[in-house]
Amino acid sequence: MTTLPSPGPVPTTELVRAPSPAQTVGPFYGYALPFARGGDVAPVGHPDLVTVHGAVLDGAGRPVPDALLEFWQADPSGSVSGTPGSLARDGLTFTGFGRVPTDAAGGWTLRTLLPAALDGATPYLVVAVFARGLLHHLFTRCYLPNPAAAAAPADPLLDSLAPDRRDTLVARLERPGVYRFDVYLQGEKETVFLAYQ
Repeated sequence: MTTLPSPGPVPTTELVRAPSPAQTVGPFYGYALPFARGGDVAPVGHPDLVTVHGAVLDGAGRPVPDALLEFWQADPSGSVSGTPGSLARDGLTFTGFGRVPTDAAGGWTLRTLLPAALDGATPYLVVAVFARGLLHHLFTRCYLPNPAAAAAPADPLLDSLAPDRRDTLVARLERPGVYRFDVYLQGEKETVFLAYQ
């Protein structure tokens, strides 16, 4: 065994340490969760294809560029069974599920088919919103008014809300086949979010 000489007295000068800079620890929704053509719930060439687009905005109306939205819906016949392997997009199959990240302007786009009304409700998409600052994802609905229908059926959820709150759940028809639905996370225009038990 080799004995090393003593290093001598240890300096007593204390080091002044500055605090570490703040770092974001997540969530990082843009990594691994988005997948190719995640917004194509229906085949792009389908004759009844509709586009639903919008933005995720904070309480001040600023875009949230790193949010993620998931969509579930019934098909036009009312089936909610979905398609096995719905993350794979073959360009031929309606999957019933979509996942889209927001872009730098908070924007997102979904291509789908108008869902059938379920249980007498107005047709809607189920939307889950994941965004920074949220401890848990939020659920809401995106109602798609069908211009071909004579009148929108009564809907228990919509009917339970004040008109100004109800409007936060209804997509606006911009032109035939194109709807706009913005999600406000808080503030005066906050979207109605749902709690499931």
